[in-house]
Amino acid sequence: MSFRSFVFRPLRRIRGSVARRSFASGFGPVRLCLDWTPNTNHSGIYAAQHNGYFKEEGIDIEIVQPAMGEQLTPGRKVSRGMAEFAISSSESAISFATSSNPEDTPLVAVAAILQGSTSSICTLEGSGIDRPRDLDGRRYASYDGRFEDAIVKQMVINDGGKGDVVFHSLDFHGYADDTTMSEGSVISSYLKDGRSDSTWIFTHWEAVKARREGTKLNLFKLEDYGIPYGYSPVLLTSVEISEKQNKMVESVLKAMDKGHKFVAENPYMAAEILIKEANHPSLSNFDFVEMSQQNIGDKYLIGDVDGDEGEWGVMDSSRWEKWVDFLFEHKIITNREGNPIPRNAVDVSKLFTNAYLPS
Repeated sequence: MSFRSFVFRPLRRIRGSVARRSFASGFGPVRLCLDWTPNTNHSGIYAAQHNGYFKEEGIDIEIVQPAMGEQLTPGRKVSRGMAEFAISSSESAISFATSSNPEDTPLVAVAAILQGSTSSICTLEGSGIDRPRDLDGRRYASYDGRFEDAIVKQMVINDGGKGDVVFHSLDFHGYADDTTMSEGSVISSYLKDGRSDSTWIFTHWEAVKARREGTKLNLFKLEDYGIPYGYSPVLLTSVEISEKQNKMVESVLKAMDKGHKFVAENPYMAAEILIKEANHPSLSNFDFVEMSQQNIGDKYLIGDVDGDEGEWGVMDSSRWEKWVDFLFEHKIITNREGNPIPRNAVDVSKLFTNAYLPS
């Protein structure tokens, strides 16, 4: 998603059996910040921890979950040297590439966590919002991502609406709301409680949860309304780390490659591992987590057909180009004064790389 990486509470470091000590011959500690409460987007990371894949590569991993009080995003923590990796969206790489803040150093996406898009705008069935253009004059619970509201507005316009959506911010971007954090879902804390009419979700997580609870949703997939959405989530690191600590980056990606291939093949065990290792209240129902795991299983790898294992993490330049071109074409990328930034300000080839993925 384009926004769930925007505000964080203090670091909560989760160390399993894989990451309890530094290894003299390896790298460590390596901090990886999650973008949201632990969910099946993160199963491959926790599997790599649980199964010892990080340890095999000499990585002393620290998985950083959202917690109370911290106002820096995962990407900003990496940009300012407070973490080595962050789970975020392709928009974050674009945002840092066009930032005028001298403290923000460039980030680069080194792997796609998912291949297929599972992002949708959702409303409750019976709300009278049956398609994006119906959002004119209705509320949208925003995570306050830099490009988020403009993307939603353009989606409404693409569907024949005016784009007159009533945007309002989630409490502290969602992280200050106890129900949101304990449930891992804005549907539970805002839409069902009548505090908003719509929001942005991952369908394999919030929509699966809502369906199990008997809540019927309308789902508006971005691609169905002219939004060529980019990769989300992705794994980000700083350009400096990717250049100066390339062996460490390669080792992390090798472990995560094994972890994601494991969960793609073993959804039941993946659910068990996620619940055990993440130890979060939103993961209390095994049947829900397993159903989500089954729902997302075919999104981890590309080329996973006819018994072939498939590849994890690979990103396609044309998908990046189309996404960046769309954002510039619709003047969504602007400076602090709200003026459009020229297209030649962003070199797409510097936003991502496949160079550190296992060959």
